[in-house]
Amino acid sequence: MAHMSTSSLDPAIAARLKRSADGLVPAIAQQYDTGEVLMLGWMDDEALHRTLTTGRCTYWSRSRQEYWVKGDTSGHFQHVKSVALDCDADTVLVRVDQVGAACHTGDRTCFDADVLLTAEAE
Repeated sequence: MAHMSTSSLDPAIAARLKRSADGLVPAIAQQYDTGEVLMLGWMDDEALHRTLTTGRCTYWSRSRQEYWVKGDTSGHFQHVKSVALDCDADTVLVRVDQVGAACHTGDRTCFDADVLLTAEAE
């Protein structure tokens, strides 16, 4: 795949990642101070490298087959506060300070509009 070119990602991190068949790992963006889950994007090694080194979330667009930096076109930047791997090293958690909407629809999060179940108030 075109996006699987040589990456500058630290080899020690790259060796730990468990990628999907297309070389990607899901990346969950979470608001760092409230814990709000904002969105899920996809990263390859280079997108993760850019996220770790630029302080801005970079994702791989599966539909456009190109990198995109959150906020470059919308102004809704994600300023990286921390990055962690889950216990299986197959998911990335990026804690960010989200400016404006995280969802391309304009919603604060990608999980605002289609709630399937909500707990009843006690």
